[in-house]
Amino acid sequence: MGKVRFSISVSIDGYMAGPRQSIEDPLGVGGMQLHAWAFELEAFQRMHGCEGGVVNASTQIVDEHFAGAGAVAVGQNMFGGQPGPWGSGGWRGWWGEDPPFHLPVFVVTHHPRAPLRMGGGTTFHFVTGIEAALEGARGAAQGKDVVLGGGARPHPTVSGGRPRRRDRVSLVPVLLGAGERPFEGLRGAVPRLAQDRVVEAPGVTQLRYRVVL
Repeated sequence: MGKVRFSISVSIDGYMAGPRQSIEDPLGVGGMQLHAWAFELEAFQRMHGCEGGVVNASTQIVDEHFAGAGAVAVGQNMFGGQPGPWGSGGWRGWWGEDPPFHLPVFVVTHHPRAPLRMGGGTTFHFVTGIEAALEGARGAAQGKDVVLGGGARPHPTVSGGRPRRRDRVSLVPVLLGAGERPFEGLRGAVPRLAQDRVVEAPGVTQLRYRVVL
């Protein structure tokens, strides 16, 4: 069985998104600042089918993001910045018709809907509860790693086996003041982390941890 890899960008005051997330502001007010370090990278532009961009110490981080992964689990806001019901418009998310995942993506939501097949091999599956999302993602991954992305809080009780979990935190020097905290309301026994990498890069410090017994 592959690992569960959690990846998130957070402000130095601990927020992964700003306040008032919406379709217009999918990362909340000010939340786009959390990913400015990635937007300028050649690796990020390539992932989205574009050209140009810079190469720096964060390039390896972005290149590693989906390497060896077989499926992804995310929260509803990461799919499309819409926290409530889908409505009648058939909202297809804010990633465009060819999202960068190119893998099965399991979206945690309180508002189930039929799977949404997109270009490039990405299919969004909408499920209720992070446990169901991880179960579906593990099955779809067929032994490869599962990437747990933003909007799906990494509760230790659903980490997919603590010894086989690895967490990456991109710490960004901005203050949001309010929004959504990824580690708020943890349930059960809180796992112990061991730091195994620190990468200093323009606009961000890349931290990687492994979960230990």
